Amino acid sequence: MCRIAGIIDLNKPVAELQQEAKAMCNLMAHGGPDGEGYYFDEEKGLVFGHRRLALIDLSPAGQQPMSIHNGHLTITYNGEIYNFQELKKELVEAGFDFVSHCDTEVILAAYQRWGVASFSRLNGMFAFALHDQLEAKTFLVRDPSGIKPLYYYNEEGKLIFSSEVKAFSETDLQLSELPEWKVYFLAFGHLPEPYTTLAQVKMLPKGSYLSWDHQLQQASITAYYRSNLKEYCKDQQRAETALIEIFKEAIARHLISDAPIGVFLSGGIDSSLLTLLSAQSLGNGQHLKTISINFSEQQFSEQVYQDRIAKQTQSEHAAFLIDKDSFEKHLPTALAAMDQPTTDGINSWFVNYFAKEKGLKAVLSGIGGDELFGGYPAFKRMKMVRLLSKLPRFILKKGIHFKQTHLKRAYYLSYKNTAGKYLFLRGIYAPTEIASILNMKIDKVDEILQSMLMPVIPDNLTAEQEAGWLEFNLYMQNQLLKDTDAMSMQHGIEVRVPFLDKDLIQLLDYTSAAIRYQQAKPKGFLIDTFKNILPEAIWNREKMGFTFPFQTWLQANDFFLKALNTVNPKVTELKAAFVQGELHWSKAIALYQLERWENGKLKNRTDLDRVIPTDINNA
Repeated sequence: MCRIAGIIDLNKPVAELQQEAKAMCNLMAHGGPDGEGYYFDEEKGLVFGHRRLALIDLSPAGQQPMSIHNGHLTITYNGEIYNFQELKKELVEAGFDFVSHCDTEVILAAYQRWGVASFSRLNGMFAFALHDQLEAKTFLVRDPSGIKPLYYYNEEGKLIFSSEVKAFSETDLQLSELPEWKVYFLAFGHLPEPYTTLAQVKMLPKGSYLSWDHQLQQASITAYYRSNLKEYCKDQQRAETALIEIFKEAIARHLISDAPIGVFLSGGIDSSLLTLLSAQSLGNGQHLKTISINFSEQQFSEQVYQDRIAKQTQSEHAAFLIDKDSFEKHLPTALAAMDQPTTDGINSWFVNYFAKEKGLKAVLSGIGGDELFGGYPAFKRMKMVRLLSKLPRFILKKGIHFKQTHLKRAYYLSYKNTAGKYLFLRGIYAPTEIASILNMKIDKVDEILQSMLMPVIPDNLTAEQEAGWLEFNLYMQNQLLKDTDAMSMQHGIEVRVPFLDKDLIQLLDYTSAAIRYQQAKPKGFLIDTFKNILPEAIWNREKMGFTFPFQTWLQANDFFLKALNTVNPKVTELKAAFVQGELHWSKAIALYQLERWENGKLKNRTDLDRVIPTDINNA
């Protein structure tokens, strides 16, 4: 896990490109504290930069950028390939020699043998740039689930890429603000891919590669992976047997590390199961390391469930308590750490803070469990959404007159598209509210949200499959994964997500919806499969999301409230409602973010870096 950046530009001396690439990498040093490296090809006007977070093969042999084949193939890479040992064995049998024990060299050798077809053979989380000197091509590649980010700029014969949007500010590009980003953000609570706050900077689609032709100075994007829902498995017992085998294999692969690794243990179904199976996988008297956080406010605490799993696995458990004072102390740092505006991510900043305190460099997380097995309310609401969506537009638009926001959101269904269904289920502000906050006509809000780039829901899905598609491809993709990556890498922590193992996802895609999304209880398939090890006390209780006592803590937080001072009467009204407990904290954070970003960039970034400690050990 690392941070990467690079520039291709024939109109500048390589020395200038190196300077800019180094500045980009320096800005992302938090994500690669173990070293840095650079590669350049003067003839192609190319520079690769790399900040290293060493987890596999900690020796100098694993340093990047890495080259093989007499320097004709070079890579700068962020992520982990979990099947690299199987691929390496196959490549050794084909006659390849390896000088390191890391997965990076395997990517290069796999490309040398299979070309771009190698990308679909990788099982992991990854974003990398690979330069093929002989073919005069450079490839930007992103994993099938979009776990790792890769942003790019492609204009005026230039290609620039980075792990973070903020790094583009270290170039001499004349970047402009994306005019629509505030509408997207107030509606979604994040910026959906491919959008960023900057008009010229986009996210590379997941499961795709960008191919840059150095002779033509042009780029093209190709999808190398698409999920395929084919209900081959309709037998419950066979499905459970396959799930046990494949999930155990996925966890074993995700535990491979030459640096300290642990599990985030929240006490919910997903993290508890990860902990139990990880402890089984390690075996041989090895004690798994687990991390939990709790709160002085008992209604938010899951400590009793965390303790039960920690005791059952005899893990080396570290529990940390967050109170109002510690929250206020670190809140400015957490907010400044965001790479892009989001209403989430603060909780992730804190849990990774404590993982760093514990001395870990990699942690397993349960992200994906709810999306893949039907753990969210959307799975039960989707049939109702489908019925409402069939109503005429003029009826759905009447939702604008309701007082409650969740009823106002019925207006979104009048869009008759993917965004409309998602925003009805998970939208932050309704269109009328967005129009008031931004001093914009509602027709303009509609135009922006109806014309935005958005994947189309596949045909012939069941209601549960459609809910899963929305949660996986929009909510998890654009909010959970992006926020987790940004906040974990601020502390130099790699978060691994075994539920998103490619083999596991394929198994679930091949399992009938009736088995996968059981109606009797949320995540019934997962629970029934592992009922012999998962205590009933863990799954037979009310679901608790991983959130903080934000409502009460932020209502009395001077730092936060001062940032909401504005001449906008609608924002003033909403701020008052928040202080009185009548506005949800996520909406207040959305208003805060609008105040913090200017011209697509975080305001006063330099000043923040001076006054807010970036070394968490001294924070």
